[in-house]
Amino acid sequence: MEETTGHPLVVARLAAGKTMEELVSGIHAAAARRNLRSGIDEARVRKWQRGVQPSEESQIYIAEALGWPADIVRADDWPNWLPLTANGVVPLGPHSSVPALREAQRTAMERRTFLTISGAALSALAADWAGGPADALAQAHDGKPIGEDLVAFLENSTRHLAGLSTEQRQHTPALLNAHLATVTELLENSRYTPALGLRLHTLAASLSQTVAWHAFDLRRHTHASQSWVAGLHNAHAAGDHDMGAGLLGDLAYQAAWRRDHTNAANILNCALARVRNPAARCLLQLRLARTLAARGGRSERRAVLRALSAAEHHLNAAGAERPAWCAWVSEADVAVDSGQALLDLGDTGRAHQLITEGECLLPTARDKTRGVFLAYRAASYLDLKEPEPAAAAATRSLLLARRIGAPRCVALVDDLLPRFQPYARARGVPELLQLAAA
Repeated sequence: MEETTGHPLVVARLAAGKTMEELVSGIHAAAARRNLRSGIDEARVRKWQRGVQPSEESQIYIAEALGWPADIVRADDWPNWLPLTANGVVPLGPHSSVPALREAQRTAMERRTFLTISGAALSALAADWAGGPADALAQAHDGKPIGEDLVAFLENSTRHLAGLSTEQRQHTPALLNAHLATVTELLENSRYTPALGLRLHTLAASLSQTVAWHAFDLRRHTHASQSWVAGLHNAHAAGDHDMGAGLLGDLAYQAAWRRDHTNAANILNCALARVRNPAARCLLQLRLARTLAARGGRSERRAVLRALSAAEHHLNAAGAERPAWCAWVSEADVAVDSGQALLDLGDTGRAHQLITEGECLLPTARDKTRGVFLAYRAASYLDLKEPEPAAAAATRSLLLARRIGAPRCVALVDDLLPRFQPYARARGVPELLQLAAA
């Protein structure tokens, strides 16, 4: 039946909640807005669904009929430009990993920034993941066979790119995107053994996570969200619950960054339901403590302290075997995130002490995190009404962020600048304001 076909036009129409009749009517209305008359009928639409390519003009009418802007159309890429979801989230399913990757890649083309994903949609996705089947096996496809050597090359080169120094990683997004596009193409169109399929899905999840963080640092939030969602689909296909939990943790971090703390907490609780590795549990509990403290302040005190205690316990239990995405979690992170949570609870003195200790514990290899921690330290000094050390920390953060290409750190310092205005004559503050304006 036509309703069950997988053609993107049918999927897009159903996602938009439109019947065939309503689609045809919308096409006529789009033509009428241009003082034109369209002869499109249901028979013509069915031909499009069977492989006939509409004209560029008809594709523009289709986009508008489905509620999308006309500039989303790429006539030479029919039907791949069609959005596949109404809320921006490809639902989990046995064959959802490649569509989720494709949706993330299309978002990166900067034509889909209007497709924002709501916190409620992400919470629903997290709940679906948490309550889903234990395993979702990777599926092999027909096509040209690929071998272990190619997959090993992609894995090794990806690890090499990820292992570069912080300052050099700012130059790698194009390479990472190319690797991810290659892995997506292999998953969709090649033939491989189940073992290689699992490795490809795992690699797709890891690459998607790294690409998402690059996008997040550049404040391309829609691309970041879609990339984390794509990573979640592929971790699910590989049966990697810890990786899936980590990707949900990243989505929760983004939600908290955008002050959507209720959905951030919901997502984190779903992630914690299935994660097993102690280091991973530590990171998720830290993020839960942070978002609970930011959401409720002192009213959430007991839950915040419980999460911080759990994070410390899990870090102590963590051994050498850790997922790569949380291998870096350390006492420095526990100290700083605990300090940030305590700031929201009103324990300013202890918070300042922990944030300072954490920044000192951080190794040189984590300069981007150091920039974030320095911004946190500046905020804690401002809470104590000590503008001079606050200016010193903010200046170090800003200089470091500019050197390594970390716009997110720059944004943290920019957000603090209005708080320095009352201290315009304090030592270091005029220089900070001048540096920020340069």
